Amino acid sequence: MTELAARIAGAPISWGVCEVPDWGWQYDAATVLAEMRAVGLAATEFGPDGFLPDKPEEKAKTLADVGLRAVGGFVPVVLHDPSHDPAPEVAAALEGFVAAGAGTLVLAAATGQDGYDDRPVLDSAGWEVLLANLDRLSSLAASRGVLATIHPHVGTMVENADDVEQVLNGSSIGLTLDTGHLLIGGVDPVALAVDHTSRIRHTHLKDVDAAWAARVQAGEVSYTDAVRAGMYRPLGAGDIDITTIVSTLEKSGYDGWYVLEQDTILRARPVDDGPLADVRASIAHLRSIAAGLE
Repeated sequence: MTELAARIAGAPISWGVCEVPDWGWQYDAATVLAEMRAVGLAATEFGPDGFLPDKPEEKAKTLADVGLRAVGGFVPVVLHDPSHDPAPEVAAALEGFVAAGAGTLVLAAATGQDGYDDRPVLDSAGWEVLLANLDRLSSLAASRGVLATIHPHVGTMVENADDVEQVLNGSSIGLTLDTGHLLIGGVDPVALAVDHTSRIRHTHLKDVDAAWAARVQAGEVSYTDAVRAGMYRPLGAGDIDITTIVSTLEKSGYDGWYVLEQDTILRARPVDDGPLADVRASIAHLRSIAAGLE
């Protein structure tokens, strides 16, 4: 992968497909994958369990049949509980990655609860377990030829600035830079990109309405309600400096994927283009940034 425009990928969450129970109306995989190809996306993340076939060879064939490369995917696992070993779950997920030629494992430090509206407080013992698991799972993934990253994510055990600092100082795993979740969690994604460029190994590009993000941080609204209200915006239509983030990464030699993620909740099947219109807008904005860097 070299040219930025050839490294723009999609994710089913932009079409409202999510692992959270009762998240909203869900598109089928055939429709989402066809629309991804129609707008010129080169690849996709896998989406939640059940979106693509479970069997590794069928997962790989489904993507190959529509001409999409496999990026990898988001795998939420409990990492902080000393009585729980996440390795078997991750090893099972990696079978699908290897079969489809996917190179990036996006780990999230799940709380063990459904949804992303609340999380428990992690003590020092829990952090020790979590950090050790990050390095252990990174080695496990590497043994299968897959790059593991940790995704700071609202409503997980790695969410805010202190959590991210713990990961940076206490483990060697690379980061998924998710511009939206970082901002909502109280982390400046531009500063993180500039200050810790070498730790960023995968990128989820989101734009965010900062006023809604502030309301989530203040506890005025839940994360889910804010998403439903349109907190996530097409690239260039929100308050995140996507241009500086992308230019910083590209100038550093970053050659990974840029996964477009505009988390969406659908009340019913759209009668118009639905999420596709926002995906097109985000692609156009990112391609304009790429053109400016040439």
